[in-house]
Amino acid sequence: MMRLRQIALVTPNLRGAEHEICDQLSLEVCYRDPGLSHFGLRHGLYAIGDQILEIVAPKQQGTTAGRFLERRGGEGGYMVLLQTDELQQHKTRVENNGMRIVHDGKVDAHGASIRGIHLHPKDVGGAILSLDQAEPAESWLWAGNDWQYHSTNKVVTDIVAIDIQADEPESMAERWAQAIGRSANDGTISLDDATIRFVSANDGRGDGLAAADLLVADRSRAGQSLNICGFLFRLV
Repeated sequence: MMRLRQIALVTPNLRGAEHEICDQLSLEVCYRDPGLSHFGLRHGLYAIGDQILEIVAPKQQGTTAGRFLERRGGEGGYMVLLQTDELQQHKTRVENNGMRIVHDGKVDAHGASIRGIHLHPKDVGGAILSLDQAEPAESWLWAGNDWQYHSTNKVVTDIVAIDIQADEPESMAERWAQAIGRSANDGTISLDDATIRFVSANDGRGDGLAAADLLVADRSRAGQSLNICGFLFRLV
């Protein structure tokens, strides 16, 4: 299994971005991790079906998120978290391929557990890539223990595709394919529930997570696009 379970955006203004996300997509906050304060960050998580959208904002100098804002010239997509049921196997393959793991963390709570590894951004490009295994599979402790209660489907129900832009999209697609253990075809990687598309960077901002397709509950809204937090949401 390899699913798209969470994406993260970064902004200097969490309150403003959160207000727009909740208003335009009829989402609600499902969790705030107090432990993120230790890293100089504040954030909010929002459940879309059983997937998670996260917005992160630095609240002090010297954070990875703050450096991202400086490097890309503003807010935008930041991180992709993929769920697998064979994390150790993927970790062994990643290490054998010479890709660096910069974080390996685990949480146990309320009879559930989750473990995730973050790959070095320079080894894959475009975004921080995290491979994660949750037990039981339907849980997701990165979003706390009560996120399902806050999951809404009034406007959108699923994240079905993401776009990662790059100056050399096909080359980046191959690196991600090697990291994930899936094949890349014409700059596209198919997951079990979503698609990762690698597209040309044409906005002068270079490599980065740029857009997502959200499946709508109300078909009258299909075809709309929203630009929130320096990120394009397409309603499909």
